[in-house]
Amino acid sequence: MTTPRSDATSHGRFNLEQQRKRAKELLKAARADDPDALVRILRHIPPRETPLRLTDTQFVIARECGFPSWPRLKAHIESLDVSRRLAADRGDRDMATLHIRCGSDIEHTLRTAGFIGDFLEFSDPFCIGPLRDLPPNELLRLRAGFLAEVSGMAERDALARLRKSYETLNGLDRYERVVLWFEHDSYDQLLLAFLLHHLHANTPTARIELVAVEAIPGVERFIGIGQLAPDLLAWLWRQRRSVEVPLLELGTQAWAALTAERPEPLEALVNTGTPALPMMGKALERHLQELPEPDTGLGLTERLTLEIVRDHGPLPVGKAFSYLMREYEPLPYLGDLMFWWLIQPLVTAPQPALDITDTHLEWPHRRLALMDLGREVLAGRRNWLAYAPGARWVGGIRI
Repeated sequence: MTTPRSDATSHGRFNLEQQRKRAKELLKAARADDPDALVRILRHIPPRETPLRLTDTQFVIARECGFPSWPRLKAHIESLDVSRRLAADRGDRDMATLHIRCGSDIEHTLRTAGFIGDFLEFSDPFCIGPLRDLPPNELLRLRAGFLAEVSGMAERDALARLRKSYETLNGLDRYERVVLWFEHDSYDQLLLAFLLHHLHANTPTARIELVAVEAIPGVERFIGIGQLAPDLLAWLWRQRRSVEVPLLELGTQAWAALTAERPEPLEALVNTGTPALPMMGKALERHLQELPEPDTGLGLTERLTLEIVRDHGPLPVGKAFSYLMREYEPLPYLGDLMFWWLIQPLVTAPQPALDITDTHLEWPHRRLALMDLGREVLAGRRNWLAYAPGARWVGGIRI
C-alpha cells in the first residue's frame, strides 16, 4: 500500500487545518477497522490495548509528512506563516537588493512572496564543459564557444547571453545587499564557487548574503529551490547568512581546484570537508565522479544511464532522464538538455553503447536500448575510453 502524501511533500507548504482534518479522518477510518488506515498506523505506532486517540493519528500524519512529531510539524507551519507575513510586510525593501540565482526558476516566486529586488540569472553550467582560471573576458569566450557547440546556437548569441550576466557582476556597487540563492548539487555549487571567488577578488561595498539549501523539512525529495512554494522562499530568507572571509576563501580554493588540469587539488579540497560550507565538498566529490572509472571508463552519469536502460529499457530518453533524477542519481544536478548532451557519445560513437530509434521524433521521445557493447562495458569487460569519440571535460581535466 502507498502512504497517502500531500502535495506539500514536493513544494514544502503545509496547511495546519488540512493536516488536522487528515488526522481526524485517519482516526475515524481506524476506528471503523479500515485495513489501509490500520496499516498506516501500525507503521508508526506498535500494537497496544489502549484505544487510539486523536493525538496518535496526529503523530502518524506528522511522520508521513516527514516530521518526528505533531508539535514539530505544527511549529514549522507556524514558522512558515510568520515568514509569509514578514515577507509581505517588509521583504527586501529595507535595502537595494540583488538576488543571484543559477536560473530563472525562483524569479516569479520571489515576487509572489513579496520581494522586489533586482534578479540576476547566472546560469553558465560549469558542471559540463571546459573550465580554466582565466580573466573574465577569456573565460566568457571559452564558455560561449562550448555552449554554442552544445546548444546549436551561434557563438555570438551564446556570448551575448553570457555577457549580460558576467557584466552585471562588475556593477554590484549600485546595490546595498547581494543575496546568493543556491542549493546543494554540483550545478549550483560550482557556480557558487566561481561567484564567491569573484567576490573575493572584487569585493563590493554591498553586503553579501547566502541562502544555501540541502534539505527542506517535510519535502520528501528535495532537488532544488525552484520546486518550493513562495512561503518557503520567505522562510529561507529568514535563514540567510552573511558571507564571511572563510567562505570567500573557500570559493577561491574551489575555483582553483575545479580549473586545475589534474584531479589531485580537488580531491585534497574534498578531503578537508570544506567546513565553511560542507555541502560544497559533497558537490565537488560528486563532480569528481564524472571522471572515468578505471574498469569501465565511464563517468557516473554515463554508467547510471546505461544501468537505467538495462533495467527498464528500451525506453524513451525523457523517461530515462526521469529515472535518473528520481531514483538513480545520488545528487541530482542535471537539466534535461545537459543530460541529452552528456549521453551523445554513448549513442553516436562508431561502436555505440546505446542504440537510439525513432529519430524523427523530438529527442525526449526517441527510444534507447542497450547494445552488446554497453553490456560489456557495464560488466567491466570492455573500457568505454577505447570507443568514445572525441574528448570531454570535467572542469579543467581533459579526457
